[in-house]
Amino acid sequence: MAAVTTTEYGALPAVHITAADGAQATVSLFGAHLLSWKTADGKERLFVSSQTPLDGSKAIRGGVPVIFPQFNVRGPGLRHGFARVSTWRLTGQGGDGGSSFIEFSLNQGDLSMEHAQAWPHAFELTLRFTLHGDALNVDYTVHNSGAQEFPFGVALHTYYDVGHLDATSISGLQHQQYTDHHLNTRTQEYPALHFTEKHDRLYQSTPALTLNTADATLRLEQQGFSEWVVWNPGQEDAKALVDLADDEYQRFVCIEPARIDQQPLAAGATWTGKHAISA
Repeated sequence: MAAVTTTEYGALPAVHITAADGAQATVSLFGAHLLSWKTADGKERLFVSSQTPLDGSKAIRGGVPVIFPQFNVRGPGLRHGFARVSTWRLTGQGGDGGSSFIEFSLNQGDLSMEHAQAWPHAFELTLRFTLHGDALNVDYTVHNSGAQEFPFGVALHTYYDVGHLDATSISGLQHQQYTDHHLNTRTQEYPALHFTEKHDRLYQSTPALTLNTADATLRLEQQGFSEWVVWNPGQEDAKALVDLADDEYQRFVCIEPARIDQQPLAAGATWTGKHAISA
């Protein structure tokens, strides 16, 4: 039987779930932000910066930031949207047989006045995190509960703890087209992507990728999203990030399922994205 408890992560109210097999996850109500995921062997799979504020004063660097209603600056509003800096509600928990879940929701009534005025739409976001053996499933739904369509973009900006960047590669992207941070469009010809410099790449979605590190292999799958974003700031850009220690860029890779361009969601309609990570 899963155990769900309230806790704190830094100064942030959070929810902790322990599955019957010992797998664990911690999610802060601030941003419905997954801050820790440990598989049943006790190994932490996510990276959180030692320098990030954990008091709700700004977005968290690490874990799984939840992007909505826009990716980066691809929209007129707050960079990466307001979902990651809003306080969500725990709205569900449970499990059966081999799985345990916790679910969080956010709607227009939960927003600060500033964010509600900037985003005058009725909506309901739901995030469900399910622990299942050595796997984590994330179900992300966007519901338009208003009378007018609205445009939205989404992403799950996942920071994986890779131990050391030099020993890290991603396979499953060979022959895939990508756009880099210089806005060049290229095709990846080599079988595996290695990290020797800054990477900020946008790949068209593939059903699955494999993240290989010195001591782990993770399989990443997605449905409903349209891209993979692969990011590491590299040495120079890392120095400019005040919420990241200068050498911490060597410890993580971001691989995120995304729909980076805002697309309309009709009144009454629901979009669903699924992301599965298995060790």
